[in-house]
Amino acid sequence: MSKKVLTTPIKDEDLKDIQIGDIIYLTGTIVTCRDVAHRRLIEEKISLPVDLKGNAIFHAGPIVKDHGNEDYEIISIGPTTSMRMEKFEKEFIEQTGVKLIVGKGGMGRNTEEGCREQKALHLVFPAGNAVYAATKVERIKEVHWKDLGMPESLWVCEVKEFGPLIVSIDSEGNNIFERNKIEFNKRKEEQYEMISKQVRFIK
Repeated sequence: MSKKVLTTPIKDEDLKDIQIGDIIYLTGTIVTCRDVAHRRLIEEKISLPVDLKGNAIFHAGPIVKDHGNEDYEIISIGPTTSMRMEKFEKEFIEQTGVKLIVGKGGMGRNTEEGCREQKALHLVFPAGNAVYAATKVERIKEVHWKDLGMPESLWVCEVKEFGPLIVSIDSEGNNIFERNKIEFNKRKEEQYEMISKQVRFIK
């Protein structure tokens, strides 16, 4: 199976054959973007200082070394829980034109709708690999909203084959976490019935 690499800027047609469960890699621009940045845009109506159209965001709070003279180095960049951004994500996608949302864990119906209507993806970066992820950042191109502190600032990163990224919501709004819940609950009930028959003497 060939390695799937998406390069920014990403267009709708680049995502049409990608399905939940696929593994992809990203080359180009990814911007760290967490809770406060989402709230500033959606609730406070403050425009983002970086153009996300066709690009990617990362729900992450990196550890960054400042070498001075606007020279920064990513030391660690692990994903944070995406569900924290769930209530903002549909509007965020609509307003920014972002194509890839990368984070940890699944997201819900709001994000499903945003991905389906605007043709975007939510992807999961495996937790516990923050230092490895930093090796895929070739450079920090710029940083915005430093008043928010290191974790919440918008770090605009240039990456090469950043991943592996597991597609959790595809551009049709299919959600692998929700599908798995249905399947796993079905298996749970089947096992419960089987075990109950074998241990009924305990009652």
